[in-house]
Amino acid sequence: MKATIYNIKGAEAGNIDLPEALFGAKRNDALVRQVVLAMQANARPTVAHTKDRGEVRGGGRKPWKQKGTGRARHGSIRSPIWRGGGVTHGPLKEKDYSQKINRKMRGKAVAIVLSQKMKDGKVLFVDSLSLSNPKTKDAKAALLGLGKIKGFGEVATRRNNAALILTAKKDEAAMKSFRNMGNVMVDEARNANPVELMKYRYVILADAEASVKALASRIEK
Repeated sequence: MKATIYNIKGAEAGNIDLPEALFGAKRNDALVRQVVLAMQANARPTVAHTKDRGEVRGGGRKPWKQKGTGRARHGSIRSPIWRGGGVTHGPLKEKDYSQKINRKMRGKAVAIVLSQKMKDGKVLFVDSLSLSNPKTKDAKAALLGLGKIKGFGEVATRRNNAALILTAKKDEAAMKSFRNMGNVMVDEARNANPVELMKYRYVILADAEASVKALASRIEK
C-alpha cells in the first residue's frame, strides 16, 4: 500500500509504503466500541458521594436519656432515620469505574480506526511541519497550505475538531503553535488512541515515515 507525502505548501514531496496491518485492518466495530468505552470509563472521575452516619457533622452526644422520657430510644441525632442524618447504602467516592484493556486490543483498535480513516480519505502524510519556533501565525499558514490538497479543504476552515496531528517525537514548537487555534491537536504518534482518532475529522502524520514507524511499533507491542 502506497500513499503520497506532501509538504506544508500542499505540493507532492514523495511517496511512502504503508504497512497493511496498520492501514488495511479489517473493520471490527465491536472491538473499537469495547476499547472506547473502556477508555472513557478509565477517564471517568468518581464524583457521587454520600456521607454515612460516621461522616456527618455532629451527633456525638446521646439526644436524651435511654429511659423515662416516653420517647423512642436513640443514640445519635445523625442516625440514618433522622432528618439530617447519614445516608445508608448511598454512592461512595471509593467506587472504581476503571476497566482493563489488553495492549493488543488497544493497538488493534487504533489500526482499525486508522484504516477506516484511510479508506475515507481522511489521512494526510506530511514530510515536515517546519516549525522551529512556536508561532501561531506559522501554524495557520501550514494549515492553509495543506488545505489546498484535494479532499482536505476543511483542515484550515473547520471550526471544531479539524485535525489530529501526530508527530514522530514530542514537538514542543508544534504543540505551542497549534494550541491557540482550538480546532487542532498535536500529539506523539506513540500516544495515538481510538478516542482521539475518532474525535477529529482528519489525521495528519508529520515527518510521515518516522510517525508511521512509531505507530507500527505501537500496534506490534
